[in-house]
Amino acid sequence: MVRQRQHGAVILTVCFLLFFLLGFVAIAFDLGRLFIVKTELQTAMDSCALAAAQELDGQASALARARRAGTTAANLNRVNLQSANWDGKGQLPEAGISFRDQLYMPTSAPASARYAQCQHTQSGVRMWLLHAMGAFSGNGTANPATRAVLASAVATRGSAQSTCPIPVALKARAGGTAANDYGFAVGEWAVVFDKGGAAASAGEMGWYNLDGSNNASETAAELAEGGRCGTRLGDTLGTPGAQTSVDRPWNYRFGVYKNSDSPSLNHPDQSGYSYTAANWKNAVPQNAFAGTPAAGSHASAQNYITKRAAYASLADTGTNIKTGSLIAFGDSNRLNSFQKLAAPGAAGEHRQYGTSRRLVIVPVINGASQVTDFVCMFMLHPLSGPNDSARLEYRGLAGVAASPCAPGGTPGGAAGPLVPVLVR
Repeated sequence: MVRQRQHGAVILTVCFLLFFLLGFVAIAFDLGRLFIVKTELQTAMDSCALAAAQELDGQASALARARRAGTTAANLNRVNLQSANWDGKGQLPEAGISFRDQLYMPTSAPASARYAQCQHTQSGVRMWLLHAMGAFSGNGTANPATRAVLASAVATRGSAQSTCPIPVALKARAGGTAANDYGFAVGEWAVVFDKGGAAASAGEMGWYNLDGSNNASETAAELAEGGRCGTRLGDTLGTPGAQTSVDRPWNYRFGVYKNSDSPSLNHPDQSGYSYTAANWKNAVPQNAFAGTPAAGSHASAQNYITKRAAYASLADTGTNIKTGSLIAFGDSNRLNSFQKLAAPGAAGEHRQYGTSRRLVIVPVINGASQVTDFVCMFMLHPLSGPNDSARLEYRGLAGVAASPCAPGGTPGGAAGPLVPVLVR
């Protein structure tokens, strides 16, 4: 009888031990799940804040663009154990993004916004074992079936130590310095010369490989989405040979495609509406970015800020590439080697897939092709072929707070282009 009573005691002891062990397993399992969801949600909020801060250029549409960019970036992430729809509990809405001024006070003024804050609570994260144990022990209230996870991130624009320009460089005009915008007027159009390996002259722009090579195919690769990051002050750029394939990645930015290319993979800018002397008749500085069209301009002509807000295509409100070519160049056959356009409007591909791809960083170089500074420039029109002359509009120094350019890059510099950086 004694042995039998001892056997019963052992069984009870084992049961108690199993219960406690199950508790530890429950803590590890459910708290581990919370940790994973918190990490995933924090990554989404970091992505949101960086994307939103990138749009804080002081323009009237900055906050609307920042909200769209932030929610798009956040909701591309997978949250709640890599759920694409965040386990059906709701993703980040635009209301989850707020803005603060230089003194870190809340603001709704685009000109004052310096910080973007993204915050979201992910509810309904299921607690399987802890809740089951709570119910078993009669303490289910303290161990609810679901819990909520909160994440927040704040970003601003700060000077970069390296950045991601396009493979084009500018040489200052005679007497040009940073103090006088290197001899260019804000809003002035400049032509990219150098199609066959000759270096650009003073006051000109030319094709230059950011990796220092002379390989013509490298130029197109650096112009493609993702490009080549890491360009720093003091880098020596290379002069490529004759251009053979720059037109295709250049034109993606305008939502102009050929063959199987598509906006979902080859992202356009938020607008493809373009500017040449044929449709924008303004005198120097032409200011297609923010100006008013002069008499004689095309009937559809409005500045880029206005067209960007409407998500206009090369064909303005249409998708016919010949119509777009006629508007931009006065020649419906100018872009015959391309076949299709990204769709315009609030439901179109310029809004769905568009990012800021026509406001670009351009290095300033000296006579030895060494980078001495960076400026912001606006890409004006698509290319009909690789030997076409490209034109860009000068928009000022890249490192000033009012610069509309917000490229990617490595933060931590003293006076480089402004790039998004997390601050908390």
